[in-house]
Amino acid sequence: MDVYEAVDSRRAVRAFSGEPVPKEVLERVLTGAARAPSSGNLQPWRLYVVTGGPLAELKRRATARALAGDPGDEREYPMYPDELAPPYRERISAAAAQRYQALGIERDDPDRPGKIAALNAGAFGAPVVLFCYLDRAMGPGQWADAGMYLQTVMLLLRAEGLHSCPQVMWTMYRETVGRTVGADDDSVLLCGISVGFEQEGVPPLRTGRARMAETVSFIGG
Repeated sequence: MDVYEAVDSRRAVRAFSGEPVPKEVLERVLTGAARAPSSGNLQPWRLYVVTGGPLAELKRRATARALAGDPGDEREYPMYPDELAPPYRERISAAAAQRYQALGIERDDPDRPGKIAALNAGAFGAPVVLFCYLDRAMGPGQWADAGMYLQTVMLLLRAEGLHSCPQVMWTMYRETVGRTVGADDDSVLLCGISVGFEQEGVPPLRTGRARMAETVSFIGG
């Protein structure tokens, strides 16, 4: 699989088969991803790979919180700005409608929030979840570095025939996650990434992207 194919085929998969992912494959991916850009070579990320019994227990606890209507832990950073102006507001609304309709959850379903939270808390059936933390002393530049690192991880997963789903949702249950991985109070949970083989027979969902002209300007030629 070449780089263009990996980029084009990467999408947030929300239905995993549960088939185990060999540890040596994960080690190969994470060794390769260490070459991602890092300003000053700080490599500010700390990744925890959770599988097996610990992941099953984490899913159980997080799902119980979701089904109980637990609003989650106090957020340490906002997922989105408080007010989204066009075109961002329209993009996020269209993507949300498409995403949850594909999961069989209608927008007018009164139990929609709980169902969405429970599906997320179960990592969509993934057998592996990666949790990415950053030291609290790090700033926007290092957060950007972490994003490039995680994108590199997800592209290398595609090269191995695996799929992923980045989930900021896990920050809602950061205290539960922190107890599982043993993260200290000096670290901030950036996100979790569910990893596994895609479940067969589930129609793939690809959200649209803006035309290049909407997001790119060529200057000087």
